[in-house]
Amino acid sequence: MTSSKRLSWHEISPEGAKALFGVHHYVTAKTDLPDELVHLVFLRVSQINGCAHSIDLHTRDLLKTMPIDKIVLVPVWSEVPQLFPDTYRAALAWAEEVTLLSDTHASDEAYAAVAAAFGPKDLVDLTIAIAAMNAFNRLGAPFRLPVKAQA
Repeated sequence: MTSSKRLSWHEISPEGAKALFGVHHYVTAKTDLPDELVHLVFLRVSQINGCAHSIDLHTRDLLKTMPIDKIVLVPVWSEVPQLFPDTYRAALAWAEEVTLLSDTHASDEAYAAVAAAFGPKDLVDLTIAIAAMNAFNRLGAPFRLPVKAQA
């Protein structure tokens, strides 16, 4: 399958990119959420959305703090609860609920579970992180941002 050259969205719309990267900066530098948790959520959202660039990027980010044995099991995190702390599992479940919003409608059960694991500010910041990664994926995948992985 051949792929046509796609636009570089951040070069075509630098102001749009600046705005979106501003949200990314807020989530990664201005919240109390642990970096590892943020990158874990970024990875899971990107896996659901099928964004190769973000999967590659956030796997590399996680490799700095998390063993590969855990990272490869992120798509099936709920089957290996012993590998992830309660807050990580709550965040991953919420990431799936919010990313698959048209199917889940952010159920009351999921909201209650994540609200029990996070304080109000952290819950809102976590949801902003999920929303931001969904936005990045909706640019990265259609415009086929490159990956660092080589054949």
